[in-house]
Amino acid sequence: MSNLSSRAEQLASFDRLLTIMDELRAQCPWDKKQTTESLRHLTIEETFELSDAILEGNPDEIKKELGDILLHIVFYAKIGSEEGNFDITSMINSLSEKLIRRHPHIYGDAIAEDEETVKQNWEKIKLSENGNSSVLGGVPKSLPALIKAMRIQEKARGVGFDWEEKQQVWEKVEEEMQEFKDEFNAASDTQIDKEKATAEFGDLLFSLINYARFIEINPEEALERTNLKFIKRFRYLENSAKESGKSLGEMTLAEMDVYWNEAKKL
Repeated sequence: MSNLSSRAEQLASFDRLLTIMDELRAQCPWDKKQTTESLRHLTIEETFELSDAILEGNPDEIKKELGDILLHIVFYAKIGSEEGNFDITSMINSLSEKLIRRHPHIYGDAIAEDEETVKQNWEKIKLSENGNSSVLGGVPKSLPALIKAMRIQEKARGVGFDWEEKQQVWEKVEEEMQEFKDEFNAASDTQIDKEKATAEFGDLLFSLINYARFIEINPEEALERTNLKFIKRFRYLENSAKESGKSLGEMTLAEMDVYWNEAKKL
């Protein structure tokens, strides 16, 4: 049996949510106190919880976390209406108008037959809309550095500033690796210039992120999957050590490696 709803049911469910939001804002002591500022960190937390659910591939959790984020959107709109700044109607209409404006190949006369052209048009239209003096002006300052690097590179590509071939990008990775090695030679005991080594390491990371983009790997997702894999294996190591009556601090690296290699086979 399909769990997909009709447009009438969708509208009814959204109307129900708006009604509940009105009631909570009027009657619930906690909801009454919230402001856009107090909700901000909670919204960020909910976004990361959605990210976890997506990485886990859990549809029920994805649905739940999306619902939590929708609640926050409705909450912000409610506060905006109380302050006379905007409401849910103006917010949605503004979004709809932006989508129409940024898809001239659907709602206008422009032609875009591939994804890359669509993205380039999007960035050009966005730049003209916001009056930004820089293509990079729309990249949030508070983004984590790895994600920010991805967005910077994507936006630069949107106006044609990019490498032509992935081989060129890989050569850049190798160049940056050599420069980092020259600055910080692991085989040498010579005191390094930490500031210069840090700068070279940043260049190396930036080039690796660039290469990942060229071969259509999301580096944030790739790193998080590795984080989760490490956590799983390390917990196996901890539990195995506990079952043997030892703590990790009492074990040699060779002993720990035995359990670590077992974890890799699971």
